[in-house]
Amino acid sequence: MERTLVLVKPDGVEKKVIGAVIDRFERSGLRIVALKMLVAGKGQVGRHYVLERKWYENAWSNTKNAYDKKGIKMKETPLQFGKRIRNALIEGLMEGPIVAMVVEGNDAIAKVRKIAGATSPDRAEKGTIRNMYSKDSYEKADKENRAVRNIIHASDGKTATREIKVWFTSKEIHG
Repeated sequence: MERTLVLVKPDGVEKKVIGAVIDRFERSGLRIVALKMLVAGKGQVGRHYVLERKWYENAWSNTKNAYDKKGIKMKETPLQFGKRIRNALIEGLMEGPIVAMVVEGNDAIAKVRKIAGATSPDRAEKGTIRNMYSKDSYEKADKENRAVRNIIHASDGKTATREIKVWFTSKEIHG
């Protein structure tokens, strides 16, 4: 059995899709083994969004490539870009209450990420959570200097175990 972390972000809570999100995971055969609603503090969110060199360099490179195609010059270094994006992510997760859950099952990480859809809602596959409940985009978020509002966070295989520990103690996980 594999476990992963899912956060229904403040925009998902505001849109009243918590139940729909949980239902999608449970209908796919996954189990919710921990669940809570909270308002996250800066320290906790900071531990969640760790600034890792490989991540910010990759994000910078992807953004630079997209900017190059549009004829826009990238003005930030990878580190400056990474810090700005991390700060926007932290602020976005602190905009209101969130719902944190640990989801368990065979191939839970891959299943959850498939159900969630691509990180950018405008690129998410039809029928995914992000496609159905968000109409945001990286372009719009960049213009407004904020994180993309994409309803949920779904841990990837490299971060799931670490991120679960940020939000839950072992005693809070049942299963």
